[in-house]
Amino acid sequence: GDCVVTVLLTEEDKVEDDVVFYLVFSGSSLHHCASTRKVGSDTLETIAPGHDCCETVKVLLCASREGLPVFVVAEEDFQFIQDEAYDAAQFLATSAGNQQALNFTRFLDRSGPLSGDVNSLDEKVVLAFRHLKLPAEWNVLGTDQTLPGKNLNDPQTNWSLSLTSPLLALLVSFLFFLSPHDFPSYPSADDAPRETLMHFAVRLGLLRLTWFLLQKPGGRGALSIHNQEGATPVSLALERGYHKLHQLLTQ
Repeated sequence: GDCVVTVLLTEEDKVEDDVVFYLVFSGSSLHHCASTRKVGSDTLETIAPGHDCCETVKVLLCASREGLPVFVVAEEDFQFIQDEAYDAAQFLATSAGNQQALNFTRFLDRSGPLSGDVNSLDEKVVLAFRHLKLPAEWNVLGTDQTLPGKNLNDPQTNWSLSLTSPLLALLVSFLFFLSPHDFPSYPSADDAPRETLMHFAVRLGLLRLTWFLLQKPGGRGALSIHNQEGATPVSLALERGYHKLHQLLTQ
């Protein structure tokens, strides 16, 4: 989702200016209705909605006019494909509470400065997170439940070598060699030092992901948890000079 979709109208499809066009995406379990805007006499644009799985859906171009019934102008197939941000979000969600899997953030730390690319990573991963089917009992501090979907080590997973974000490519290429199911997840005492998804988000300066996790069960509780180095997400934000993050965590 979140990409621009362009619709070209044929001569037969062109109608009066007061006609409103919109697209209806019909998947196996989710349906989306997206408004469009005219960018030319024969061109419409919209933003593709996020979807819950990779599949081919049916898209209807519909038109409406005040006082008249809605009618279908055209229909076409549209394919939602697996992308690197979805893979990263799925891995993180299934790794909540898994200490060995969460420790890979040290690898990212050693890979050099994150630069402005972190904003793209932050935005894409949060968008993907919002469209994951998280179990009702999912918790930032960990859950025994796993998410439906492909294992990152599944040879059937379609991997792209031309990723647009270098940092996202680094994250996903590293995750490719890991699966949260490869590491046993043991319950920890409430006061035991451990990594959390909140530590991960703060360590990389992911403001949007941090805010997203704060809204989830266990998000606020993660703020007071120390890792093996004695750092909480709050102290990490302060130590790394992430002032907006620190303000978000302490307000």
